[in-house]
Amino acid sequence: MPRYFHFCAHEQFPPDDLLRQAVEAERAGFDGIGCSDHLQPWWEPGDSGHAWVWLGAAGQATERVPIGSGVTPPGPRYHPVLIAQAWATLETLFPGRPYLGFGSGESLNESPLGADWPPVGEQIDRMEEALELIHRLYDGERVDHAGKHFSTKQAYLHTLPERRPPIYVSAFGPRAAAVAGRFGDGVWTLADPEQAPEVIEAYTSAAEGAGKEPGEILLQVGFSWAQDDDAALEGARVWKGAQPDEFYTDDWHEPKAMYEHGEEQISDDDLKESFIISSDPDTHVERIREVEQLGATTVVLMNNSGVDPHRAIQVYKDRILPALRG
Repeated sequence: MPRYFHFCAHEQFPPDDLLRQAVEAERAGFDGIGCSDHLQPWWEPGDSGHAWVWLGAAGQATERVPIGSGVTPPGPRYHPVLIAQAWATLETLFPGRPYLGFGSGESLNESPLGADWPPVGEQIDRMEEALELIHRLYDGERVDHAGKHFSTKQAYLHTLPERRPPIYVSAFGPRAAAVAGRFGDGVWTLADPEQAPEVIEAYTSAAEGAGKEPGEILLQVGFSWAQDDDAALEGARVWKGAQPDEFYTDDWHEPKAMYEHGEEQISDDDLKESFIISSDPDTHVERIREVEQLGATTVVLMNNSGVDPHRAIQVYKDRILPALRG
């Protein structure tokens, strides 16, 4: 049976509110907690708490569920040695619970640090090189490395937990999915019926080619619940700023301009097709079933209920999760 993760959106809500969401989501019966890892939101004004700081608080505030990022990128913002150190620390603090969502990043979060944004092929190459380094560190190596994107001198994890946190690699196309198959414990992509099958097939083939059993298939979708459909739509409207495909590959890094572009490109109907936006719990159940049918072993449900995210969690507890599991 699929797992259902509650995903906390740092772009939309402040970190203290997200901590309440995480606690409520665990009590509501969600199987895991995820959070975005951003420097900036996709629009202004918005929020953008630091994911790593927040995950430490979320691990302490919750009791049992997996916790992790969706997703953390290597690059100007995070050197892979620091990523490995951070997740080794989380695993030491909360054994058996952390996972690392890993991706190639977006210009939105990297370009403000002053680096030029590379083309897609270079983004994926950088991600692969970083994953190789992280695996070597978790194997207990003392790493000297002079690569195209990263360098290390005797890098070593002095606090090394017994378990290596699982790594779920983000992919929007077959090349990144192949990296996930070789270096990841699962693949993380959007629950897009046109895109997901190709990504899953490429991931599965690459894992088998590397002599591994395919791992988790995490499919993500946003949801917005409110007392009526219009309010549910308004609560998620800001996410038009995250919808254009070019924001994930090209050099877009000004939130105000991104939202304006998204508002021009994305209709209300487009947003309702991409997200689960409804006041009817049965509609949420039906749409989540469609995600499951794409092959998800974990359905990642991003709470974009801007009107009242806490009441939305309660509706999932009372109506939606029981129906899914019944």
